[in-house]
Amino acid sequence: MKIRVLIADDHRIMREGLRSLLEQEDDLELVGETQNGREAVQLARKLLPTIAVLDVAMPDLNGMEATRQILRQAPKVKVLALSMHSDRRFILGMIEAGASGYLLKDCAYEELVTALRAVAGGGIYLSPRIAGLVVKERLKSQSDPAAASAASLTAKEREVVQLIAEGHSTKEIADILGVSVKTVETHRQRVQTKLNCRSVADLTKFALREGLTSL
Repeated sequence: MKIRVLIADDHRIMREGLRSLLEQEDDLELVGETQNGREAVQLARKLLPTIAVLDVAMPDLNGMEATRQILRQAPKVKVLALSMHSDRRFILGMIEAGASGYLLKDCAYEELVTALRAVAGGGIYLSPRIAGLVVKERLKSQSDPAAASAASLTAKEREVVQLIAEGHSTKEIADILGVSVKTVETHRQRVQTKLNCRSVADLTKFALREGLTSL
């Protein structure tokens, strides 16, 4: 049975390259592609691919939040992160969100194929360059609970923070999320209270530091 793959990456040339590579393998089939995380969630729910290959830094909805929503709405779909970022915040963010693997974009084609097959078979795949970092951070969080704690934002609050950081107005955010302006304002107030942030600049700095956006 073929491994059905969905690709989400905001760079068209990257999607075209991945499409061309997947077409060379008899057991891999590209079933859909998109340029942002929000559409990736919709397609994953509709197409039910074996694996959703997600970029981490995407506009509108980043890879971490897209992963959480995909796994919640289509739990049988597995997620493989494919990113140019080797920064710990992105790697750990995707793993904590539930991704089954994290691959760097400068990897060889053979490694991507290996990762897809490993994840499809129920395994976990990490690029060798980052595997040590993940193990180290896991051990650190187990030995030091305080180091593992972070600001307790809900999924919707994280979405609001990303959209604010990306320059959307309250009305635009309400339209994107399908909620009222008042609801967005409430989320923003709660976020500012939790994070002790007083301005858009503070929220933007937080979003960048936590990998919610790369702007």
